[in-house]
Amino acid sequence: MSHIQPVILAGGTGTRLWPLSRELYPKQLLNLTEDISLLQATIKRILSLPNMLPPLVVVGDEHRFLTQNQIDELGLRDKITIILEPLGRDTAPAICAAALYALAKHDEDTIMLVLPADHLISKPEAFVQGIEHAAELAADGHLVTFGITPHSPETGYGYIQRGEGNRVLSFVEKPDMKTAERYLAEGNYYWNSGMFAFCLKTFFAEVRKYAPQTCLLMEESFEKGRVDEPFFRLDQLSMEACACESIDYALMEKSGRVAVVPVDMGWDDIGSWQALWDVSAKDAEGNVVHGDVVLEDVRNSLIRAENRLVAGVGLEGTLVVETADAVLVAPLARAQDVKKIVTRIKADKNEAYRLHMTVYRPWGSYTVLEEQERFQIKRLSVNPGAKLSLQMHHHRSEHWVVVKGTATVTCGEEKFLVHENESTYISAGKKHRLENEGVIPLELIEVQNGSYLGEDDIVRFDDVYGREK
Repeated sequence: MSHIQPVILAGGTGTRLWPLSRELYPKQLLNLTEDISLLQATIKRILSLPNMLPPLVVVGDEHRFLTQNQIDELGLRDKITIILEPLGRDTAPAICAAALYALAKHDEDTIMLVLPADHLISKPEAFVQGIEHAAELAADGHLVTFGITPHSPETGYGYIQRGEGNRVLSFVEKPDMKTAERYLAEGNYYWNSGMFAFCLKTFFAEVRKYAPQTCLLMEESFEKGRVDEPFFRLDQLSMEACACESIDYALMEKSGRVAVVPVDMGWDDIGSWQALWDVSAKDAEGNVVHGDVVLEDVRNSLIRAENRLVAGVGLEGTLVVETADAVLVAPLARAQDVKKIVTRIKADKNEAYRLHMTVYRPWGSYTVLEEQERFQIKRLSVNPGAKLSLQMHHHRSEHWVVVKGTATVTCGEEKFLVHENESTYISAGKKHRLENEGVIPLELIEVQNGSYLGEDDIVRFDDVYGREK
């Protein structure tokens, strides 16, 4: 069998899992069903299989450091390549970019296995069998999609209609309940998993025929791309001209070489809180509970506490999710409507759709403790060996108080140490940098004062992570 190049698509924001999932901390990076993230679980699942080449992970530029940190936690920094998308253009350009990268490294008979980063698979043996079958079909010149054997008339998924053998007759959009019930009864319809396998030679022959402009622009984006260790960065201008299209619409629905592999592998895309409740372990009353939760007469509910005690009394089929800056309460049956709330929050220009109170950076993280008109208090955590950019602010001064570790501070032309229980002051307009040269995390309290406290009031002069803003 040919070697298989796994490609993990790690874009997307998972808005239906708000307030836990945010635009800058999306679903695939969360620990939802076990003590590792969905992305990490996907990587480990792939690495355990035979004939697998080192995976490629395609991720948005804003998520690059969080993704790299999670790969580092698995001890795989040197075994996984991260391809950076400068902007989201759906799955067709992303898969095309990964295929171009794979073709530059391997021969055209290599089989590419495309997997979303945020899916749950609870039957690994069936998953392996499905891949083996798909690889055989791909080697014979088919574009293969994985169809999930449906167990219920689900209206939240697209469907694949199977004809004789493994031939695909049609791709069907999300149906109404009556249509979904008919699909289930007929027995030749499968949920569209968003997982694919194909030989690179077949893929490029078909994509150049049915999506030539996308292929051309992504070839240009790849050729103009550059290595930015440890990432490969696609060219932004070329990709901006690309149409925003799914691989289903751009290619799979048009090609005559598409096959489906039906598989029952305990699959779920965990696309909502209801879906998470469905797949999670429950207590004797049917509740899924996480964190510091106390319940009295509560049944068939999902209660999740991230930061404080959450108590519930007399609830049935209820969703409660608490984070440091938001609380969601809804009937669990209306979990799909959470997306409407996120849309409204975004329209109101409230940053809660995008950020948690704790914001992750390549050097560590910061948490907003209090924010008023002319001052803001943050807790900063700087990883051992990490350093912030050499920077300056026009409109704010900063007062740093070290509470753990030792800070190396550059302020103007001076460079000095600040120990625990010591502090220093950075005036507006002064070049400065914060470093942790120690072996334990550096934690400090930062008090900002000024007429404008936005994160965009940063002028960077030097940054070891390649950030320009």
